[in-house]
Amino acid sequence: MPRQHHNALTVDVEDYFHVSAFEKSISPGSWDSFDSRVEANTGRVLELFGAHGLTGTFFILGWVAERHPGLVRAIQAEGHEVACHGYAHQRILFQTPQAFRQDVARAKALLEDITGAAVTGYRAPSYSITRDTQWALDILIEEGFLYDSSIFPIVHDLYGIPGSRPHPHRILRRGGEIMEFPPTTLRLSFLGRTLAVPISGGGYLRLFPGWFMRWGFGRVNSVEGQPAVLYFHPWEIDPGQPRIPAGWKSCFRHYHNLEKTEARLRRLFDGRNFAPMRTVLDAMGALPATSLDLPPL
Repeated sequence: MPRQHHNALTVDVEDYFHVSAFEKSISPGSWDSFDSRVEANTGRVLELFGAHGLTGTFFILGWVAERHPGLVRAIQAEGHEVACHGYAHQRILFQTPQAFRQDVARAKALLEDITGAAVTGYRAPSYSITRDTQWALDILIEEGFLYDSSIFPIVHDLYGIPGSRPHPHRILRRGGEIMEFPPTTLRLSFLGRTLAVPISGGGYLRLFPGWFMRWGFGRVNSVEGQPAVLYFHPWEIDPGQPRIPAGWKSCFRHYHNLEKTEARLRRLFDGRNFAPMRTVLDAMGALPATSLDLPPL
């Protein structure tokens, strides 16, 4: 009988005006002037998970936690894992190491003060640990994080380290090690080349047909023998959110098929095992290791 894999269920808790797609249209200094919808939308996510008997990992933005501590407590009270998404949703390539350390330390301390529990998981805004910003891993280790979920093994204009390990592993650094749970990709052969197709959720959940996502998860579990990770944002189940004027590509990435997200999530949940990311990693035991000491392209 094949092994029943638990896949990692994750949510990046941020509001619609925080996203990198709108960073040229909206300055962080104006965030407080927008109509916040993150508390209500995350409440709907909690109801959705409760209806399916699921628990997951919520990577919470420090900016959100500071303004909605009751939301953080509600997430914890329902048995979910609280993890860190940084404080100000700034991509790492725009930060110095000192600024990055201050950002993650501030967010981690906020979440730990609210929950009274250690926060050991991190996901970078827009998956922005890349070849040029792998120094961020050293800071995460020094700040007490045990695992990261930021390194997307794909080619993309905003993020990704093509060719990096596609499944959970340990990254060995000079100052220690950290577990990495990469966003899931499906490796397909095409014209003699192997393509890494992202199927882990978010915009890809809205872009690809639902059957393809379900098939991809099943293939990763049964053929590759690995757990997958699903991620999405609370604003992705809110098709009624305000529209931000921005470039066509940014708007397409953000608004495409918002009205289909919740139904696609429900179908993905049916018949599949999901758990918090830390739970999945702990169940895997010893992981393969790499140094990820990659030169810039």
